[in-house]
Amino acid sequence: MVIVILEKVPRGLRGELTRWMLELKTGVFAGSVSGMVRDRLWQKLTDESRDGSCLMVHSDNTEQGFSIRMSGEPSRHVVDFDGLSLIRLPQ
Repeated sequence: MVIVILEKVPRGLRGELTRWMLELKTGVFAGSVSGMVRDRLWQKLTDESRDGSCLMVHSDNTEQGFSIRMSGEPSRHVVDFDGLSLIRLPQ
């Protein structure tokens, strides 16, 4: 399972992502793709997001069962706390 959250990215990039995943809400995508497709989508997102931000959560063999990737300046930040990924809210 892969979840992608996009903020302030070009509309065309969101439209292109709908070829692979379902857009559950504006900028929130979910789908099940292979690791190769997931990595290529991430590369495309980071290359074409301009001043926007991207966050990807995908299944992984970690303590929490998932990994998080971030690019740009999202409204929330992921912080590693002794191997656990936690979300830090802006102050």
